[in-house]
Amino acid sequence: MKQSIYGLTYPQLETWCISHGFKAFHAKNTYRWLYQKRVTSFEMMSDLSLALRQAYMDEFHMDPLVQLERQVSKDGTRKYLLQLDDDSIVETVLMIQPYGNSVCVSSQIGCNMGCAFCASGLIKKSRNVRADEMVRQLLHVQMDLDQEEQRVSHMVVMGIGEPFDNYDHVMDYIRILNHDFGLAIGSRHMTVSTCGIPEGIRKFAKEPFQVNLAISLHAPNDELRSSIMPINRAYPLKALMSAMSEYFHQSNRKVTYEYILLKDVNDSVVHAKELASLIKGQHVYVNLIPYNKVEEQPFEQVTPMQAQRFYETLKKAGVTATLRMEHGADIDAACGQLRSKKLKGCQV
Repeated sequence: MKQSIYGLTYPQLETWCISHGFKAFHAKNTYRWLYQKRVTSFEMMSDLSLALRQAYMDEFHMDPLVQLERQVSKDGTRKYLLQLDDDSIVETVLMIQPYGNSVCVSSQIGCNMGCAFCASGLIKKSRNVRADEMVRQLLHVQMDLDQEEQRVSHMVVMGIGEPFDNYDHVMDYIRILNHDFGLAIGSRHMTVSTCGIPEGIRKFAKEPFQVNLAISLHAPNDELRSSIMPINRAYPLKALMSAMSEYFHQSNRKVTYEYILLKDVNDSVVHAKELASLIKGQHVYVNLIPYNKVEEQPFEQVTPMQAQRFYETLKKAGVTATLRMEHGADIDAACGQLRSKKLKGCQV
């Protein structure tokens, strides 16, 4: 089968052009057609030679993903259910933020991390999502925004899957988005979220770009974290914090700790004080997240008063924290929820 041209990083495309008898600068023109003009066929690349366009057609395709479902929330959040070339299904989300349009992509088909509160893990991982499939997720949203003369300004890898379990494809995806001749999304406008794989964190610290790192923490001690996040049994907090210490030393970049507030589980003042003690002295801030209800899970959302109490406790302990706005509450908001419904044959 032909491969998608959207999976080629700029250096890879340059190498391909040279190895097929063309010039390296053709990669520049091609990238601009793909990502700036966003054409839908090789024939439309009018300033490329017929020979180069034919060579592309012989080896590559530029098929878009198939949209199965598009949900729009009252707050502007859009959730897309997209079908890949092998009929696998992923979710992609557009969130309208005060600072711009942020797209969340999925990095795996299903997830094996097994977090107790998460809809993504209801259906186990079948494979990794390739770089081109992540690029095409974002392009699908960008082409939707093109109709409104808007652009994607920020990107997060926080959808279905564990990004550091698909490290190489995720890094290629970032390189493609970040390139000046491509979509040119700044590295500081991109974030990768992991549930805490130490070797992935250490590798990420050595990358040359300044992409943000977020850690899905969600509990301040091993007993509680292991009960809701099985990954903690393999990599307990001591191992995670050791990797984070190396990350700070290597990158000197600020990190976000994601903390979903679960009613009567991890939301007490005691938990807040434990969390403050755990991350004391680190160059971080804590993003407190409202829980999006998942029918198959027993957890409930905290009240605004409970969330504020947790937030104030962190602030008094000197921790920088934010209370994140709820997005898409009136649609299938929880990550993986729409996909799970589709695969289970429910009405979507």
